[in-house]
Amino acid sequence: MSQTEEIKSKIDIVDLIREYIEVKAVGANFQALCPFHREKTPSFVISPEKQIWHCFGCGKGGDVFSFVMEMDKLDFRETLEILAQRAGVTLSASSSRRHSKKQRLVSLLNSATDYYARQLNQKSEGQKARDYLLKRGLNRESINLWSIGYSPDSWDDLIKYLKSQSYTDEEIFQAGLSVKKEERNSYYNRFRGRIMFPIKDQNGQVLGFSARIAPDLEEKNQMGKYINSPQTEIYDKSRVLFGLDQAKNPIKEQGYSIFVEGQMDVIICHQFGYKNVVASSGTALSSHQLTSIKKFSDKIAFAFDMDKAGQLAADRGIEEAMKLDMRIKVIVLPSDFEDPADCLLKNPEAFKNSLKNSLPMMEYFFNKNLSDRDLDNLEEKRVVAKNILEMIVKLKSSLDQDYWFKRLSEALNIEEKILRETASDFSKTPNYQYSPEDSQEKEVEILDISREEKLTELFLSLLLKFPDLINVAENKLEIDYLLKANFQSFYRNLIIYYNKFRSLDYQKFRKYLKDESIDNVSLLDRLSLLGERDYYDYSHESAKDELLKTISEIKKLIYQKEISHLEKEIQTAEREGRHEKINELMSQLKKTNDNLNSLTNN
Repeated sequence: MSQTEEIKSKIDIVDLIREYIEVKAVGANFQALCPFHREKTPSFVISPEKQIWHCFGCGKGGDVFSFVMEMDKLDFRETLEILAQRAGVTLSASSSRRHSKKQRLVSLLNSATDYYARQLNQKSEGQKARDYLLKRGLNRESINLWSIGYSPDSWDDLIKYLKSQSYTDEEIFQAGLSVKKEERNSYYNRFRGRIMFPIKDQNGQVLGFSARIAPDLEEKNQMGKYINSPQTEIYDKSRVLFGLDQAKNPIKEQGYSIFVEGQMDVIICHQFGYKNVVASSGTALSSHQLTSIKKFSDKIAFAFDMDKAGQLAADRGIEEAMKLDMRIKVIVLPSDFEDPADCLLKNPEAFKNSLKNSLPMMEYFFNKNLSDRDLDNLEEKRVVAKNILEMIVKLKSSLDQDYWFKRLSEALNIEEKILRETASDFSKTPNYQYSPEDSQEKEVEILDISREEKLTELFLSLLLKFPDLINVAENKLEIDYLLKANFQSFYRNLIIYYNKFRSLDYQKFRKYLKDESIDNVSLLDRLSLLGERDYYDYSHESAKDELLKTISEIKKLIYQKEISHLEKEIQTAEREGRHEKINELMSQLKKTNDNLNSLTNN
């Protein structure tokens, strides 16, 4: 038994989850309102037998580890240590070795950072990159402080250097610094001819790189101006903020953070004394990143580029920050500056004034939506009202909402009562508070699956709950009738496993899927809980009746789709005058209609 399995065996998942949210017994399982999205009807199911959980509303699911990681925003290592202590399990040397492996990757990346820095500062090949950075406004102190480097336009110089430092090809690859040539089983540098910006965690450990193509190589560049390290064991771009290691203390001291878009913006801001500035790393601002920054201050100011992409990024960042109930301002730069770096280098006073006059989020959003609008045009007025009302209903404070309803009413010359009635359409679902202490509103994308998918999931979940019906299903519904590849794969492996062992044990089947490297394990967990939720009180006979009815409905949908497809093909053949094809298609259509009628009449 692995240590994670030992920990899971000693922690009751229901007891653990009950510490976070209220759960109620339903049959053999437990249900709750999901803590990860807003809902009125419980769709969060916990199985004490299988020690797993799943939400059928937002799709999240897993075991005790994934629940704690999601609720407390921890990484796996932190969660492992917390749950091991709770379970009374002493982590073994192998676990320590895994931790050491991560530390070795960090050491490798530090060696790479030093190597790149030497290429920039001491080698003639880095001269053009040095000149570019100085031309962009960086001083030598900033270049050294941020460990900026240069990767020569070479296929293997870094690999050779790191191997001379006793690192292996596989370790270099796992750190995201090389690319594997499968056909030759060899490696080459991922970054070639690029200016290298190390990406560090909040403790200053290098996790990856953002790499800008060297200016003299831009014309022949085929891979984009910026490329970033890939996802690795230690680097997850959705969780890392560029500059947080240097900005965290200034953020605490000044009481707020400033978000910008790129690395150059961060470095220039710090160079000019604005040391509470951070940026996301080549990705849209995520809730994980905002949660990281909120630990130091819940006040945040956005200073994104003034182009359309920058404004869109600002809007997305605002949306995410609102979900975390952060206090948000927006720094609006004069339109003749491209970004914060450009503004600081050309007119530092303009940036200072923009920061001083930064707008509260709603003021910014209000002004943005009203600018350049013809409010005598009814359609434009509708658009403005919709956009602003959608933001008003997300405000936590009733006082704030009341203020902005009045402002909007005056601006649009529409009665406040009508605006409130319209806004009620956007806020019919109340917030779900998973504990009295935490009333934070959470919004995630709710799964919206087709009728065909719903029927398929019910069909498969019935087989998991009543495995002796698998042979009945096998004779009534061929695998090809399930249109999605993951459902086909699951059904096929379920039949193979059952016919081989003549029984179905959840844990053994789960292990079988893992051992065979079949990507159906998470689907197994979800379908198992679905079967237990919907069919926990079914007898064998009622389950068989339900199975046959579900198979019939799946077939009807397939035949209806086929009929629609054939009718379109017939229309095309008629336009093109292909009479033989029309006869062939009409024959297929008749056969499919007969099949559908047969099902309908039974």
